[in-house]
Amino acid sequence: MPNPEHIYFNAFCQIGQIGSVRFRKLLNHFDSMETAWRAPVQQLREAGLEEPVLNLILDARAHFDPENEFAALQKQNIKLLTIREEQFPRLLKEIPNPPVVLYMRGDLSPRDEMAIAVVGTRNMTAYGRQVAEDIVRDLVRANLTVVSGLALGIDAVAHKITTEFNGRTIAVLGSGVDNVYPASNRVIAEKILTGSGAVISELPPGSPPLKHHFPNRNRIISGLALGTLVIEAAEDSGALITARHALEQNRQVFAVPGSILSPVSVGPNNLLKMGAKPVTSARDILEELNLGTLQEQLVAEEVVGDNAEEEKILSLLNRVPKHFDLIAKSSGLAASIVASTLTIMEMKGKVRNLGGNQYVKSR
Repeated sequence: MPNPEHIYFNAFCQIGQIGSVRFRKLLNHFDSMETAWRAPVQQLREAGLEEPVLNLILDARAHFDPENEFAALQKQNIKLLTIREEQFPRLLKEIPNPPVVLYMRGDLSPRDEMAIAVVGTRNMTAYGRQVAEDIVRDLVRANLTVVSGLALGIDAVAHKITTEFNGRTIAVLGSGVDNVYPASNRVIAEKILTGSGAVISELPPGSPPLKHHFPNRNRIISGLALGTLVIEAAEDSGALITARHALEQNRQVFAVPGSILSPVSVGPNNLLKMGAKPVTSARDILEELNLGTLQEQLVAEEVVGDNAEEEKILSLLNRVPKHFDLIAKSSGLAASIVASTLTIMEMKGKVRNLGGNQYVKSR
C-alpha cells in the first residue's frame, strides 16, 4: 500500500510554483499534505502562500486526481521519498533549502552517507577522462558512493566507471526521472538501475530539462556528499555552481590541478587559488576526510603481478600512458609475450588500454 501522504506530496509537486520554500510553508502550517490539499483558501493564505499560487492550487484541485496520478507513478516503478521520512538522506536534509520531495528510480542506501560528488566539464580532455577514471575507480574501491549529474563528459565517466567496478552511484537529474537528459546517457542510467544505485530528481516525472532546473539540481549533488571534486571545468561551467553550493553547505571542495594553457582547467585552478584541496589521487580525498580505514584498504589493494612477466610489465607502468612499443622494448620481453600478458592483465583489471596501444596501470 502506498503511503497516503505521498499521494498529496506528489499532487502539490505537479503545481509548478510549489517549490521547496513554499512546500515548507505548507509543512509548517498543516499536519499533513492531505489536509493542506483539502484546506480552504483562507487557511492556505494563512500558511503564507501568495494569491497567484492559491489560484494555481484551486485550478489543480479542479482538474487533478491525486490518487490516479500517484497510481501512474507506481506503474512506472517511480518511488517518492519526503523530507519527513527517516530514509531521507541525512546529509541532504542538513543543507540550506533542501528538497522536500525526491522522485527516485532505484534505491538509496544508508551507506550513501559516505559519498563524494564528482563533477566537471562536458568538453573533457583526454587528461580529464583519465584522471576521472583513475580517481573514481579508487573511490569505488574504498566503498564510497559516487554522486554526479549524468551530464556528458566528466559526469558520465564518473557514473560509467562506478558501474563498471560494481560500486554505488547516484545520478541527480535536472529533469524528471522518466526523462534522462541527454538521451545518449540513458544506457548509463539503465546500468545504474540494474546495478547498485539510484536516479533521482526533485522534479516530478514529465519535467523537461529546462536550463533553470540545473543550478537547483546542483545543490542536491553537493548536498548528498561529504565533499565535491571538480576535475575539469571552464570558467563559466555549471560544475563551479556545484562547488559553490558545497561551500555554502559547509562541505569540502576538492579540485584536480590542470594545465594553465587549458580552458577547462581555469575552473579547478581558480578553486585551488581560493583554498580548495588539491587532489592528485583518491588518497588525498580520503586523507582530508579522515577516512583512514578506507585509505588502508586502497593500499592493501595495490596491484601486483601473478607471474614474472606481469611483474616486469607492471614495474614499467604508472598513471602516465605508455605505448606498447616502449613497453616491449623496455621489458626485454618478446612482443608476442607482452601483447598476450597485457591482454590478460586488462581482463584482470590490472591495466587499461586507453586506445592507440597506450597503457596505464589500473591502480
